[in-house]
Amino acid sequence: MPERQTLERARRDAREGKAPSTQAGEFVREEMEHIREGKHGARSTKQAIAIGLSKAGRAGVKLAAPKGAQVSPRTCTQAKRDLRRGSSAKPSAKRSRATLHALKKEGRSAASHRALATQAKRAARKRSASAKTTVVNPRVTLMTGGNSVFVGDGTALVIHAQADDMKSDPAGNAGDRIACGLIVK
Repeated sequence: MPERQTLERARRDAREGKAPSTQAGEFVREEMEHIREGKHGARSTKQAIAIGLSKAGRAGVKLAAPKGAQVSPRTCTQAKRDLRRGSSAKPSAKRSRATLHALKKEGRSAASHRALATQAKRAARKRSASAKTTVVNPRVTLMTGGNSVFVGDGTALVIHAQADDMKSDPAGNAGDRIACGLIVK
């Protein structure tokens, strides 16, 4: 059963209009904390993440079931069942005890910073090179006028590794370039 604080954080995220994956992240975070505190372990980082996502689905977070190519058919079926069930069904006490007993035998390294970094890199490698990002700035417009991004031949967009210090020019001591592109009509 998720902690009250986790449920409140997830509900707050939902009220703020954040994505279901962000809401589910609260449950994954709770799982990692449980492992680090020694409440139980996990065989791998993937398992710890899966437990958190399962808790999120059972708590009513509207997560889409994973696609068949990403996971086994059994996992896909279970995720769909969790999504349908939501928070309406009470889990079996006997099964909950058995699961916790099995997890207590597992190691704690799945929630280490190194293991999480490795998992994040592995997941990032599976994604395509293109990324979809939405940035909203009311001072910039795609229309013609003084604040238009379409000035002359176009506008360059550069993303740096760190924040701009707002003192030095031209890069603001912001570190390496991570990405750059040209905005054109």
